[in-house]
Amino acid sequence: MKRKTLIISALVSLGLLVTLLIKLIRVPGGMILPGWFLGGMMIILILLAAPVLAWLIKLIVKRLSFWTAYFILTAIAFMAFHYQLYSPTLKIIVPENYTGEVNLIKSNVADNILRLDSNGIGYLNEWTFNKVYSKPIVLDSKGNDLTEQLVGFNPSTFWGLRTTTLFDSNKEIKTKTFDIAPNDKIGEKQYYHINLSEVVDRKKIK
Repeated sequence: MKRKTLIISALVSLGLLVTLLIKLIRVPGGMILPGWFLGGMMIILILLAAPVLAWLIKLIVKRLSFWTAYFILTAIAFMAFHYQLYSPTLKIIVPENYTGEVNLIKSNVADNILRLDSNGIGYLNEWTFNKVYSKPIVLDSKGNDLTEQLVGFNPSTFWGLRTTTLFDSNKEIKTKTFDIAPNDKIGEKQYYHINLSEVVDRKKIK
């Protein structure tokens, strides 16, 4: 039974580690450091801290082997890290023939509004806004896939972040954004810009 528990915990820990390493390839970085580097530092920290905690647990639960405690701890830590890195993949619907800037605004809505208006504006609840970083699925109202026309912020981070202040109310509009380029400009940044203060639904601003 002890050997079986050891093998299962080791396999689970290893599987979670491998999937974490794969996921880190797509995680955006911070400042000048890529996401895989920051995530790798966290994994190293987990691997270094786990032996100390496993040794302490073994002192308390004497029937539990050191390696079983170690693999259980790392599996729990890797699962928690997976949750921290989780990003929903949004399915966004834009008007037919739409090209321009897409702005998903941090708002007070309970359910995300991902069918965009004619200005390319949608609304995200706080949880989604804070968690999303993966490239979305974008279709037009006729169901055509616009994946090839999407242009992200830069090669390592798809979503751009933007903050606009409403001067008449001092509220801030926080937005995640990307571009949809015309068919003859695929892959080219167009630097679209829209004055959000004129078109946003202010009742939805968080």
